Amino acid sequence: MSVEVLTTVSPVTNQPILTRNGPSDSEFALLPVYATRAFNDYYRVTTLEQRQAIVKHALHLLNQRQDVLARELTEQMGRPIAYTSKEITTAVARGEYLLRISKDALRDTDGEPEKGFKRYIRKVPLGPVLIIFAWNFPYLILINSLITALLAGNSVILKPSPQTPTVVEHVCEVFTNAGLPDKVIQYFHCGSLIRLESIVQSPQIKLICFTGSVAGGLQVQRAAADRIVPVGLELGGKDPAYVRADVDVRWAAEEIVDGAVFNSGQSCCSIERVYVAEQIHDEFVAAVQDVLSGYKLGDPFDLSTNVGPVVSQRSMHLINTHINDALDKGAIDATPDNLSFTSPPFNGNYVRPTLLTGVTHDMDVMNDETFGPVIPVMKVGSDDEAIRLMNDSEFGLTASIWTKDTTTGEQLASCVDAGTVFVNRSDFPSPDLAWTGWKDSGKGVTLSKFGFEQFVKLKSFHIKEYPQ
Repeated sequence: MSVEVLTTVSPVTNQPILTRNGPSDSEFALLPVYATRAFNDYYRVTTLEQRQAIVKHALHLLNQRQDVLARELTEQMGRPIAYTSKEITTAVARGEYLLRISKDALRDTDGEPEKGFKRYIRKVPLGPVLIIFAWNFPYLILINSLITALLAGNSVILKPSPQTPTVVEHVCEVFTNAGLPDKVIQYFHCGSLIRLESIVQSPQIKLICFTGSVAGGLQVQRAAADRIVPVGLELGGKDPAYVRADVDVRWAAEEIVDGAVFNSGQSCCSIERVYVAEQIHDEFVAAVQDVLSGYKLGDPFDLSTNVGPVVSQRSMHLINTHINDALDKGAIDATPDNLSFTSPPFNGNYVRPTLLTGVTHDMDVMNDETFGPVIPVMKVGSDDEAIRLMNDSEFGLTASIWTKDTTTGEQLASCVDAGTVFVNRSDFPSPDLAWTGWKDSGKGVTLSKFGFEQFVKLKSFHIKEYPQ
């Protein structure tokens, strides 16, 4: 098989900016072999304290590169430069939290005391872990799995998105410089489904972690179907927000717009559906219009830009298809006048932030993941109606309730079918909470103390004193 050549196309200009070669057949075949050898040495030779020191140093080195990494993110995936360095600092902070809780998360669990016996449960690493991760928040997504995998004592093989190929190169370099033994982290560039399936099917891979689309996750799951191997899937979302009548409307509008439009709406936990109490619906729509009128769509290297391009022409086409489907079925385009929305830079994949009213669940924009800067607003007559509509989805990643009455907000949140429910916040995976998708949003857990569990297996020790 000839070496695969992958090209990264800029979302800003639609011109090629990077190329990377995939591994040769022999190099590819050796990835799990080297990962197994490295695991056997890494886990047996290093203590948790030594692994913690390596991770701490690597996170420090990663943070020192934030300016370089931020610029590369803007170049490769189009997020405005004003925001990209924050991904690095947030990823480091997230990794530092996982580092702080790792001793407790990985400690032995004692059995029931009994004279003459010693019993306990130990958490043992699995072996080589394959981590396949997406481009939209690549450092944050990778940190979720990588740090826990390494602290637990596993080796890892990383497969980045071809859109952001330099992420793995930086990460591997900083961990090597931090003292991680050779081949404990490896990576490969790949766009071939056949090749990806073959490494998923390798008996030496002991866990697969995938972050991406539902379709991609199902492909990985099918590829692993003939193996007894765990597969963690972090997939899409169609995350709803419910704005109750008691809110400060202007504040809620600012928060909802940010939750829907940040990163051009390209987040699995972006707000993609908005339900608004009928008493404040018109006032809320007017407030959203006012907020959007102050946003700037444009060159992501301009520090004043709020919204950059979406990642690809394919993505731009899908978003516009959702908008047009809604308009054809009776929705109203309520987007305010904004010069930057009508005259974005030439050649890039620019989609204006779009406010839709009069939407229904008969429209694609209220059912399928849009992954773009679209705010569909639907009027509701009661809390019960809002909850019913929020749960009317194949997805269940996050949801948010916006209200001054946080007690009622918490009660309503408990009725929503989602892995994370917010009250008066959105789009923020907190490292002390389990990050997990319900329904078609995935399976498995990252972050929090529970995020360590998929990277270990349990080994029970049962020791009886020798009879005297």
